Amino acid sequence: MKISPKQLFWIIAILNIGMTLLLTQTPAITAAKQDAWICFVIAGGAGVGLVFIAGKLSLLYPDQTFIEYSQTILGKWLGRIIVIPYFIQLIPTMGIILRESSDFIQMTLFRNTPLLVLIVLMLYLMVYVTYKGGIEGIARCSEMIGPVIMVIIILTMLLNLNNIEWKQILPLYADSGWRKIAEGSLSPIAFLGEANIIMMLTYFTKHPKKSVSITIKGVAMVSFIIMLNTLEVIMVFGSGLAAHIWYPYFEMVRYISVLEFIQNIEIIPTVIWMLSIFIKLSTFLFVTSHGIGQLFHLKDWRKVIWFIAILLIPLSIMYRNIDVSSINYPNKFFIPFVVPINMVAIPLFLLVVGTIRKTRKEKHVSLTNG
Repeated sequence: MKISPKQLFWIIAILNIGMTLLLTQTPAITAAKQDAWICFVIAGGAGVGLVFIAGKLSLLYPDQTFIEYSQTILGKWLGRIIVIPYFIQLIPTMGIILRESSDFIQMTLFRNTPLLVLIVLMLYLMVYVTYKGGIEGIARCSEMIGPVIMVIIILTMLLNLNNIEWKQILPLYADSGWRKIAEGSLSPIAFLGEANIIMMLTYFTKHPKKSVSITIKGVAMVSFIIMLNTLEVIMVFGSGLAAHIWYPYFEMVRYISVLEFIQNIEIIPTVIWMLSIFIKLSTFLFVTSHGIGQLFHLKDWRKVIWFIAILLIPLSIMYRNIDVSSINYPNKFFIPFVVPINMVAIPLFLLVVGTIRKTRKEKHVSLTNG
């Protein structure tokens, strides 16, 4: 299973764009008010930094998967233990995403459809593409879906230009300050930092050395688009109103009216959400299933897909409401634990130890040959 750099770019871009666009604008605006766009500049820089660390780590041993090179660096048992937090992160996160996406689709399109039906339908799609096509199937879908998503987002932004008021983004910095801007950056950083999944995808890339630069470009592009989108949201609604809207981008699209001809196109962000969630969940399902299969030396990693799929159903319906899934989970688990441990500490620790061990080994080989 090998994917091209272009396909990797679109996987990373789609992985970040959907949920970051719809779920991080409100927390950022609530914290930083009209300076929320600065939060996405900071988050983009942090995301690029996290990707750089993860990418450099994966390039130490490009011919090995994350499960394999963690054991090469730390030894068999410690190398196995240190990857477990990633599965603790990915499996509940898939359940949360399933619930949030199904809630959104139910709210916008299928109000009378039971939530469980929407969850199972999305689950069926991600299981099918992962089981049948693996990462290659997901990559081909990303290559087709990615440009469509980006064009749709840019078009909806252009159609809203007649509704903007420039004075809404003033005064700059005076009403927030660096503390509030930093606080508003945490949620976007958590989402953009998920691109450190490059640690698990480099092995499947045809040209591993290009994977770091490609992933950085994907994160940078998404950060830039969401920054511009947040600026427009603030200029359309004002920071006071936007801070009390669950999905500012969705509401902004509903606000579009051009010559009373182009209007009522809120189906568009729903399509964006569904397509991006499909790719994100499928990618997470693949790396989790493949990783667990390698960790326990299973002959067929695809069997793990069914176990995870069954587990995701109760995980996705256990949350009582959107407050628990969209607010409590990121604020009480993802930001305080996943970001510092899985996105910063473990990759940095593996990179430092791996670099030292590889340097010593190369010196030893050169001295022996000399």
